[in-house]
Amino acid sequence: MAIEEPRYSVVRSYDVFEVRRYEGYLVAETTVRASADGAANQGFRILADYIFGGNKGARKIEMTAPVAQASTKIAMTAPVAQSASGDAFVIEFAMPSQWTLETLPEPLDARVRLRAVPARTLAVIRYSGTWSQSRYEEHLKKLQDALVQAGLRWQGEPVWARFDPPWKPWFMRRNEIWLALD
Repeated sequence: MAIEEPRYSVVRSYDVFEVRRYEGYLVAETTVRASADGAANQGFRILADYIFGGNKGARKIEMTAPVAQASTKIAMTAPVAQSASGDAFVIEFAMPSQWTLETLPEPLDARVRLRAVPARTLAVIRYSGTWSQSRYEEHLKKLQDALVQAGLRWQGEPVWARFDPPWKPWFMRRNEIWLALD
C-alpha cells in the first residue's frame, strides 16, 4: 500500500546527500513538552486521533509520511529538529494533497493546528536504522560536513523525518534529515 509523501524534485545528487525542491504542502501539528522520544510518542497519538476521526464530522484522513519532529525554537516552516532546551517539540503529519486548509476538518482537540508549509529547497541525507539520538547526530554531522565540502550553506535547524511505523524492522526503516538551503 503506497503512502503519500510531500512532492519534490531532485535538483542535484551528491555522494552523501540530495538537494530537493519541495512543493508546498499542509500539515497537522501539535506541540509537546517532553523528552525527544516522549514528545514523538505523545505527539503521534494526538495527531493520529485527529486523522482517525477526532475532528468535526468525524472524517478519516489517510496516513501520509513522514512524521516530522521540530523544536519550538525554529521557524514554523521547518519540520523536525531537537530543541536546545530539550523540552518542547512540534510533531507534524503531512496531510494528503487532495485537502486544502479550507476543506480539512476542524480538529476537536485544541492542541492540533493546521498550517501550510511553503515550497522550499532542502539538502537531504537518507539512512536506515533505529531512531536513536546517536544515529541522528551521526548522520546530521555527515550531512553538515558534506554541505561544507560542497560549498553549500544552510539555515535554521535540522529536520528529522521518519517514514515508517515502529513495528517495521529497524534495519528497513527510512529516516531522513533535512536542512533548508540558503
